[in-house]
Amino acid sequence: MVITAAALLGLAGVVAYLLARRPATTRDDRLVEAVHEMRTRMDVLGRDLSDALERAERESKRNRFLSDLGSSIEFDELLDRVLDAALEVPGFDAAMVVLDEGGGATTVATRGMTQEEAAHPPSSGTAGTLPAGPITVSYRYGAADAADTQLIRGGLFMPLVSRDGNALGSLALFWRTPGYEPSAQRLSAIEQIAASCIPAIENARRYREARQLAETDALTGFFNQRYFHETLRREALRAQRYDRRLALLIIDLDDFKAVNDRIGHLAGDAVLAQVAERLRNEIRSVDMGCRVGGDEFGVIMPESTAEDAAQLFQRMHDAVASMPVPGGSRVRVSAGIAELRHGETAAGLFERADSALYRAKELGKDRASVAND
Repeated sequence: MVITAAALLGLAGVVAYLLARRPATTRDDRLVEAVHEMRTRMDVLGRDLSDALERAERESKRNRFLSDLGSSIEFDELLDRVLDAALEVPGFDAAMVVLDEGGGATTVATRGMTQEEAAHPPSSGTAGTLPAGPITVSYRYGAADAADTQLIRGGLFMPLVSRDGNALGSLALFWRTPGYEPSAQRLSAIEQIAASCIPAIENARRYREARQLAETDALTGFFNQRYFHETLRREALRAQRYDRRLALLIIDLDDFKAVNDRIGHLAGDAVLAQVAERLRNEIRSVDMGCRVGGDEFGVIMPESTAEDAAQLFQRMHDAVASMPVPGGSRVRVSAGIAELRHGETAAGLFERADSALYRAKELGKDRASVAND
């Protein structure tokens, strides 16, 4: 770029010298033409320099994302960084990572998609695991949608395969520009991102599994007490910061000590595990169920109201009431419900839900009580 600029300056000098030796009229015409040509070339040079700087900055940013992947052991954070790195490649408008979790379950993370697109993401058109190598897919629409510039027009699907040959999932990039085709250079950049994220995904999975073991109650399968208090504090802070709803449901089994005394603690543990399974089956995927202690459980419900918690309790109550218990009796449950108030801490929310639970016990058990504002 420096040589080109110098050449243009030299050309300007030569033009000025030649024009000085010509008649005035000719010099004026030549001068205008030369100035116009130089201005055009300088504009081209400026655009080339700007494009080169933009490409270098984008590549530098992508390289930073790639170098950070190895240090990401939190699963959600890792997926965010993979999507960020992928969308730094020009030409793509949306990205998606799909990971196979076994048993038919998947983890899906998207970026740049509408809510409807994220709920029903575009497909690669292949059943099961992607074949080796990238797949490019074009999507066609009816005449009514042909002019819609916001529709996804095509996608690039890159399989993610571990070092031992196991299929982990896929990384997909999408574009909304009709007729667009990713160049070989951009395809190479996506392949580099896919290769870099594979060991990071494996490490994050191992960390997640170890953390889940440390945070899960072995008997009930719920999260343990430590996880409950840490998560309740985090969700309360998040709800206050973004002015979101948060509800807390505390459930206690009524007179469960009598069940243990009648059938023994070993059989009582089996009953508790069955109760926990029925409770867990009623919890939404966005809620967090925890064993707070003994036969007491807590459910943290983001984006939820006290009414939502009351409906959840009713479903749990009905599920547990129909469960047979040795000796012919049935399990009864009581609950306290509280909704986060403005400026309230996690400790305050828990205390109000716990007080509501005791009030439900005092009112005759086998019911839920909502904390008063």
